[in-house]
Amino acid sequence: MRLDMFLMESLKSQLSELSRTHIQKLILSANLESEGRPFLKPHYKIKAGQEFTLIIEDTNNQALSAEEIPLNIIYQDQDLAVINKPIGLVVHPAPGNYEHTLVHALLHHFKELSTVNPQRPGIVHRLDKETSGVLVIAKNNSAHLNLAKQFAQHSIKRKYIALVKGKMEFDEDVIEMPIGRHPLKRKNMSVGFGKKTRYAKTYYRTLKRSDQFSMLELEPFTGRTHQLRVHLAFLGHPILGDTKYGRNNEFSRMALHARYLGFVHPRTGKFVEFESCVPAEFNNYFKAK
Repeated sequence: MRLDMFLMESLKSQLSELSRTHIQKLILSANLESEGRPFLKPHYKIKAGQEFTLIIEDTNNQALSAEEIPLNIIYQDQDLAVINKPIGLVVHPAPGNYEHTLVHALLHHFKELSTVNPQRPGIVHRLDKETSGVLVIAKNNSAHLNLAKQFAQHSIKRKYIALVKGKMEFDEDVIEMPIGRHPLKRKNMSVGFGKKTRYAKTYYRTLKRSDQFSMLELEPFTGRTHQLRVHLAFLGHPILGDTKYGRNNEFSRMALHARYLGFVHPRTGKFVEFESCVPAEFNNYFKAK
């Protein structure tokens, strides 16, 4: 086995966010030692009995700082805030994105945030970097745990709008296909039926059609990583602009928007709903084509 692959497999239970590319950079930057000397060959084929020491900066001890990043705050009270996340904003610090994230913006805009995860204050759930739309933030640990339980029970209602490639055949349908880590591309997910896959269910409704594109409303009943993107790519209708699963750049961004979020308020016990308008570029692109 290649050294970089061995390290990734060995460390994935402790550092799941450590990608093969990141490991290669660590090796080439002299962060790997063998027999007391730097080892600079990511492609090296390992042998039984060899010992390696990989030096990784402990980002958990890095102090998070506030950054003056503009936010569109839809609603807030003493327990939570609902924001309209813009495209291009990473939700929390991770390898390759330790600054300029939503977490840094939250620290600037709010005096109090939940500390259930000290490195991700306030973050209950996330949207991909290129996905825009409604996101709820917890201001205290009680609200955080309550919301996290609702997400775990799949009782929170979410609706997305997406532009996809091709003409959808059905007006509406349910996609029930298990999702797991791609067997070869470890940073990707894929539909599969192995032991490590998990049940995933998505409802879709076709809003508009053309011969080349369709606009869909999507409602995930489960919350698997990249679920909507993987399910639609599996159907042969990848989301426009999704270069990871669709290999297309026909749109200026990934055409996925979190339009609606509904949940039981942690303090009042009442069901509350929040919406974000469909981005103008979605309708403009559809009309232009």
